[in-house]
Amino acid sequence: MTTDAFLADCRARLAFDLLSHTWNAVVLWALREGPVRPRELRGRIGGISPKVLTETLRRLQFNGLVERHAYAEAPPRVEYRLTDLGRTLLAPVDAIGAWAFAHGDEVMEAQARAVGDVP
Repeated sequence: MTTDAFLADCRARLAFDLLSHTWNAVVLWALREGPVRPRELRGRIGGISPKVLTETLRRLQFNGLVERHAYAEAPPRVEYRLTDLGRTLLAPVDAIGAWAFAHGDEVMEAQARAVGDVP
């Protein structure tokens, strides 16, 4: 058994993979206030297509972070909510967001320098 925290089969790598996907953290954060229907969720997020939202919700559900509840109504109604496990990721997502707020301008300046937009 190895103690290298970044091998493909380690738990730390699993967590980094979950948070590094483009929409995972955004969807988790948007679900933090409770159950929501997909259309409302898209409105909270902005810029995400219905297809990508569905794929992201399925991925988060597969990983035990989100649960789907379908109501037996006409017309059908579906809501998504965070599981207890999903709620445990809110603090790390918040910390990454705080870092991005504090340092995002620096990162964008570095990117601009790299492509030659800024001396």
